[in-house]
Amino acid sequence: MPDPASLLPSAEWPYVQILMRLALSLALGLLIGLERERRGKEAGLRTFGFVSLLGALGGSLGHDFALLILALVGLLAVLLNVQTLRAGQGTELTTSAAMLVTCVAGILCGQGHTVSPAAVMVIATALLAWKERLAGFSSGLTEGELRSALLLAILAIVIYPALPTGPVGPWGLVEPRAAWITVMLIAAIGSANYILWKLYGSRGTELSGFLGGLVNSNFTVIELSSRLRQASGAGLETAYRGILLATTAMVVRNAGLLLILAPFALVGALPAFALMLVMALLLALWSYRRRHDDSAAPTAISLDLPFSLPVALKYGAIFLLLHIAGGVTQRQLGDAGFYAVSAVGGLMSSASAVAAAATLAAQGSLAPTVAGNGAILASFTSIAFSLSFVLRTRHRPLIRRLAIAMACIAAAGLVGVLAASSAAPVIERWLPQLGTAMTAPPPAPVRRLSE
Repeated sequence: MPDPASLLPSAEWPYVQILMRLALSLALGLLIGLERERRGKEAGLRTFGFVSLLGALGGSLGHDFALLILALVGLLAVLLNVQTLRAGQGTELTTSAAMLVTCVAGILCGQGHTVSPAAVMVIATALLAWKERLAGFSSGLTEGELRSALLLAILAIVIYPALPTGPVGPWGLVEPRAAWITVMLIAAIGSANYILWKLYGSRGTELSGFLGGLVNSNFTVIELSSRLRQASGAGLETAYRGILLATTAMVVRNAGLLLILAPFALVGALPAFALMLVMALLLALWSYRRRHDDSAAPTAISLDLPFSLPVALKYGAIFLLLHIAGGVTQRQLGDAGFYAVSAVGGLMSSASAVAAAATLAAQGSLAPTVAGNGAILASFTSIAFSLSFVLRTRHRPLIRRLAIAMACIAAAGLVGVLAASSAAPVIERWLPQLGTAMTAPPPAPVRRLSE
């Protein structure tokens, strides 16, 4: 007669693998439980640890057990809210939602995932830990800022899929989707930097100048210069450092656009951007060490809304104009024609000029080194254009110091260009090999239990 125990279903789990999954789920549960425990919640460190372990066991046993344990955790969340309501403490909706997220993350750990549940739990813990800051930020939002965020989402999610794919027009110079992605990227960078400026910009002129320069360097320079003129020259050092850091932010933003849109173009331009960045930071640090007017109040910078339709249309029009003009002049006049367009584009919008150069390089219409040089040239002309706003202050000490500083930054960039040009043969040989390696098909995947 067969043993009745042999008729029961059984499974052999690899001990090391299941132990690693349980340990990861427990660590993630304790992470979010620690935050809840610190705030004195009913469900704290041990509760979230148990919830995560339950999820991991359910995920390891199979989908049916995972759904059963998720339902049990939901019932536990209901009981938690009933208890707090009876005690007259209100509902614990946030803690209940965190328990469900913890259970799902534990299930993913039990199924062998590692990166995904870890990322989810870190994000969830950050949302809980930043409660006051997020609440303060949301309550401080104006109606215009909320409309700007909604408009950006509509243009990115609703309008973009309706645009035609591929090049259009008789010469095929315009790709609507590529142009729209670039415009949305510039707008998204400006919106993110606007949020950072709103959160931290009031802590000092220097930080406000840097964050404002990420949004719009020319407008930031105008604001700092006008405030200095209104204060009759008081706060010279802080205005000087703020304008320097706004220029630094412009360099960082332009290099970041190249990195996102055409990484190969940044390879040759990286020495110039790096030297410009280092020079600007050294000048700002030198000014900070020798400051003598710390008593001056921080300069308040009033930026526009993070996103608006006129701004998007302006960036789009400038980008398309520079994209078409750069492609046509490069075909007809060679690299010199493209450089001329980049120089003029830097006067209108260095971000649009850099994005146009990077897009041409990504499409194969322009050599990566030429696109990188065009981005550097657009940054040069943007620096010169910013200096023209300082001239309106008629404050000779500020004009003299900034003229010297901008010349040093441009000279550092020129040194980087010369260094990159001397290494151009090596870069040109290396880029195709890197491109082949990046476009080569990936090796056959190897099945494993974890990500």
